Amino acid sequence: MRSTIRDVARVAGVSAKTVSNVINDHPHVRTEVRDRVRSAITEVGYRPNLSARGLRSGRTGVIGLAVPALRENYFAELADAVIRAAEKRRLSVLVGQTNGDRLKELDVVKGTLLQGTDGVLLSPVRLGQGDVDALNVPLPLVLLGERIFGGPTDHVTMHNVSSARAAVEHLIARGRTRIALIGAPQQSDSKQGGQEPSSASLRLHGYRQALEAAGITEAPELICATGPWGREAGAAAVRRLIAGRVPFDAVFALNDTLGLGVLRALGEAGTRVPDEVAVIGFDNIDETRFSVPSLSSVDPGRESIAEMAVEMLVERIRETGERRPPRLAKPDFHIVTRESSGALPD
Repeated sequence: MRSTIRDVARVAGVSAKTVSNVINDHPHVRTEVRDRVRSAITEVGYRPNLSARGLRSGRTGVIGLAVPALRENYFAELADAVIRAAEKRRLSVLVGQTNGDRLKELDVVKGTLLQGTDGVLLSPVRLGQGDVDALNVPLPLVLLGERIFGGPTDHVTMHNVSSARAAVEHLIARGRTRIALIGAPQQSDSKQGGQEPSSASLRLHGYRQALEAAGITEAPELICATGPWGREAGAAAVRRLIAGRVPFDAVFALNDTLGLGVLRALGEAGTRVPDEVAVIGFDNIDETRFSVPSLSSVDPGRESIAEMAVEMLVERIRETGERRPPRLAKPDFHIVTRESSGALPD
């Protein structure tokens, strides 16, 4: 038979009301009692009836996460981090994939794509700065990424410009001056003017800042635009550089899957990494530790992004009265040095 709330109360030695308070995360329960109830819940195998709970509280205990594509390593690992952050708060996560489709992203905002959730985390690709008004919805919503700034929702993003600059400075400190950038936006000659903010445009800006600060003249032939950021795109960009006899002694790949493709193409060409060409990526996905050579990368603080975003969303879900002003959060980043970029010169 299915365990009941009274079974939990009997094992924990408390009232059914106290068990209910713990399940619904009421703040005025002593830590010792809360721990005892949670232990009893595990012992008897009690599973709350989310439908009934939702009818009583107006909440389901489920939050949504909408990402462009789960096949992309970064978003798969982000989803894992969000789920773990939610579990700490006794929440479940419903994950949706928008495939970078504008209408699906609008459906997320309207609350029609991830129905039955108390609030949603959204990483948009097609919605842009011109869609700020569309975000003014009653659904608790937290944005992830770089597409929309200054909107009516909470927003967790990365230090894209400064972390990209740090990645290029990492290569410059190793004596590299012909640094190829792989993954630039298709209109890579645009100097940020009139361009929608994106990971690619912001990281390109950081690349340019690093070169300028070091007194290195930008070489347009080293800025390689690609389509979707994947291994094949990274490999193809390097093959084009090699076929065109463009000299380069380092590569900054705008994400790690591009970087893994870069390593593959350099290996095929017999180019020694990092002796002849140093390489750094961005995102610090798990796979970078196992490539040969292992791939240096920018860690943008993915775990912190997940924690901040879930906490912000929970606060919005619980918010009563007048809505507080939107908040912007950016976790710290750091450079993870591995074999592909080599050690500093003596």
